[in-house]
Amino acid sequence: MKNKTSFLPREGETRPSRCPDNSAFKQQKLPAWKPQLTIATVLSSFFLIGIFCLSVGVCLVLSANSVREIQIDYSDKCLDCSKLRENSSNWNKECHCSVNFTLKEHILGDVFMYYGLQNFYQNHRRYVISRSDVQLLGRNVNIQKSYCAPFTTYQNGTPMAPCGAIANSMFNDTIDLFYNLNSSVIQVPLLKTGNSWWTDKNVKFRNPKSYNLSSAFAGTARPPYWQKPVYLLDQEDEKNNGYINDDFIIWMRVSAFATFRNLYRRVRRIRQFADGLPAGNYTFRISYNFPVTRFKGRKHVILSTVVWSGGSNPFLGIAYLVSGTAATLTGFVITAIHLKLRKKKTYFQK
Repeated sequence: MKNKTSFLPREGETRPSRCPDNSAFKQQKLPAWKPQLTIATVLSSFFLIGIFCLSVGVCLVLSANSVREIQIDYSDKCLDCSKLRENSSNWNKECHCSVNFTLKEHILGDVFMYYGLQNFYQNHRRYVISRSDVQLLGRNVNIQKSYCAPFTTYQNGTPMAPCGAIANSMFNDTIDLFYNLNSSVIQVPLLKTGNSWWTDKNVKFRNPKSYNLSSAFAGTARPPYWQKPVYLLDQEDEKNNGYINDDFIIWMRVSAFATFRNLYRRVRRIRQFADGLPAGNYTFRISYNFPVTRFKGRKHVILSTVVWSGGSNPFLGIAYLVSGTAATLTGFVITAIHLKLRKKKTYFQK
């Protein structure tokens, strides 16, 4: 055991000082600007902020209200297919349903098709981390060490590609749109690529390197709830397969709320639809594969346009209006207090 006196400085030695260096920075001697708050500067700041927020809020609300949107709930209209899908043994049986609706006015411009889910909680802690980002980059990785469990491998040891609960629960309804013109039925051309973020498509998701996708995913198997392997997600476009499939990429970006919508398709502006969707009768033909009755969910199809501020979501505009109103009211309250105190001060001086 060391002697306690060994920690004391010896004769002739000086203990190092713990004081900060005598510099302008460490001694806080740097020149600084200190605003002098007067009643004029305070009131002008509150009123300017209020006017700015109110102006931006009005523009955002008017912009959101100008969006044309139609939402179709097909949960009840496809009830027979929903009951069929409740039994997992019917996974290989096809089921189709149709939903008719009418557009009373033209929807001009770019038209986007979304699918919406209600009461589907993607923000669960275990669900959010149930993925392997290294695997989605196309690298050979041991997914047993990832958070994909229990969707990692099958009982025979075959790894799942992609692994995890997020990928396994991917939305897989097929939705087609038809325009009923007189006695003819015209299928509306839809774009299935170019809907995901550029950074996701080119940075965060990559396919394994090989001369073809089937050999790249050799030795792996599809997730249990999928009907086809990952390299056959889009049989019409070979470049839209594997981990860089747009539908898969969009689904892997989980939502923070239980009710959400994801971009599904865009209307291709050609022939009768060069200016958008004309008014008339339409039909959604749906290949029903995604069951929602077990968690009391609902499914929607949304047709919507977009504006410079985004889609039909007035939340940001309302937030600006509330902030601007609060700042303006605060300015008036401070003004009233200032005038009252100034009158009292003038009275006592007299």
